[in-house]
Order: sequence, then C-alpha cells, then structure tokens
Amino acid sequence: MNFHKIVGLAAIALAIVGAFFVIPYLAAMLVILGLVAGLAIDAPDHVRVIVSAIALNTLSSALTSIPAIGDALANMLSNFGIATAGAALMVILRNIYVRFKP
Repeated sequence: MNFHKIVGLAAIALAIVGAFFVIPYLAAMLVILGLVAGLAIDAPDHVRVIVSAIALNTLSSALTSIPAIGDALANMLSNFGIATAGAALMVILRNIYVRFKP
C-alpha cells in the first residue's frame, strides 16, 4: 500500500468520524488530505474526480430526508465531497501547471 492510498483512506476515515463528532478544522484537514491524494490521480481519471467532487457537494443534502440516519449520511457524504474537492483542485492545478510550464 503506497503513501497516497494511505492518505486517501485517512481522509475517508476522518470524513466518517467527522459525521458523528465535532472535529476542529475538519474541512481544512479534509482538503489538505484531498490535495495530497490528488497528486496520485492518473490522467484518465481526472474528469471522473472533478465530476465526483461536484456531484458529492451538490447532492449530499438530498439524504437528509431519510429518517433517523439521514443527517449523518448527508454529513458523511458532504465530508467526502470536501476531500474530493481537494483532490479535484490538485488535478486542476496540475493540469494548469502542465499546460503552462516552461
């Protein structure tokens, strides 16, 4: 198991725990972990990561209508969306760098 996979798993674990407990600076930690995990994403997966980030952040609130567990699921997917947004930002920044590097 490589470093980037461990960082991705840490982001997933933090997103799940953060859905049930208040963690200071959770969003910042998830974005940073997403940025680091985004370094390992291959070019064929770039669009998939960007679309996943948009979809998770847009659709996570739809789960709040489920009784009893809806809020926790919505928070969990929202946290996943934050981490995925960090990975999508890294993909976009890498693409900009590759396009304009000297």
